[in-house]
Amino acid sequence: MKKLMNGFLIFGFLVTSVSINAGEFADLKAKIGGARDAAISMLKDKNKRGVEQQKSAKEIAESVTISLNKMIPPSGKEAIFNELRETWMAFKKTREEEVIPLILEGKEDSARKIAESIQKERLKKLYDLCDELDK
Repeated sequence: MKKLMNGFLIFGFLVTSVSINAGEFADLKAKIGGARDAAISMLKDKNKRGVEQQKSAKEIAESVTISLNKMIPPSGKEAIFNELRETWMAFKKTREEEVIPLILEGKEDSARKIAESIQKERLKKLYDLCDELDK
């Protein structure tokens, strides 16, 4: 009887630990998309480049970083998680140090080139890594 109870406890723990991560990376993926959308809105619409929009875009990106820093990688997927973290940091750095400053300087073409090349590749990689971690 004791072995049966221990078996149920272990099974319950495993189910709970799997469900804790379930959807967590889908939520992160949505936040990443929101960060991208904020920058794209600034790029496409000159009326969305004010102080409030800049603050909002920065806060959205920071919420991704905070969420990512609070997350625990799924067992056996630590390397994928580290790649996700590194890719996000590169995406965020380029966004904040290159793309958004270029937008604010009115250099939309230069910002667009970066957004449609390396940032687009990083975004796809971020989405793919989130999907992999959510499996």
